[in-house]
Amino acid sequence: MSEATTQQQAAAETVRSPLIELSGVEKTYRTGKLEYRALRGVDLSIDRGEMVALVGPSGSGKSTVLNIITGIDRPTAGTVTVDGSRLDDLSEEELAVWRGANVGIVFQFFQLLPTLTALENAALPLDFLRRGSKHDRFERARHNLEVVGLGDKLEHLPAELSGGEQQRVAIARSLAADPGLIVGDEPTGNLDSVTADEMFRLLGRLNDEGKTVLFVTHDRDLAARAGRVVEIRDGRVVGG
Repeated sequence: MSEATTQQQAAAETVRSPLIELSGVEKTYRTGKLEYRALRGVDLSIDRGEMVALVGPSGSGKSTVLNIITGIDRPTAGTVTVDGSRLDDLSEEELAVWRGANVGIVFQFFQLLPTLTALENAALPLDFLRRGSKHDRFERARHNLEVVGLGDKLEHLPAELSGGEQQRVAIARSLAADPGLIVGDEPTGNLDSVTADEMFRLLGRLNDEGKTVLFVTHDRDLAARAGRVVEIRDGRVVGG
């Protein structure tokens, strides 16, 4: 077998290899003497380049799964591997650095800093990572705002933007470090149907460009447009 063929096969295996692997993941929240088992042995594998929707009733555990995949929360038991990193083995400081460099997060309520412009908000992850010069960070943020169609709103404050525009800034911010994984917790839940459709098409375009996209939604119609739907109920994966 030639060296070129071996390299091609290795590259193909990398493409096919899971980006996300959860094995036997449990999560128990404790408040005083009370315990709540949010996850009850979740096994989940997501390949690179997939677009996956997590669905299920309120309280089913889908947001907890998302938080564990992004390192925002820790499992009580089980292993969490994302892009070769065992998140359950990392310290809080290591998790914060890993998350900033590898995951773009889009929240339902945008989470923009109200006193910063769109450009400054979009550059925040790079400021946190101290990546590049200030000029380079702003150029990257400017490019990402142009990608999401806000090249003419760079100096606007969040209050001067519509809900859809604020979510576009949030998506531009999620792209700051050029992460391979984009996650959203009800990313269209605070938008009207037309704007939600625009946001989904934007996420779809990012997925077409090679990003792995994982999002939680209550909207079954929106979920059906993803390449794969994973259903979670009572803290367990029951479909997908």
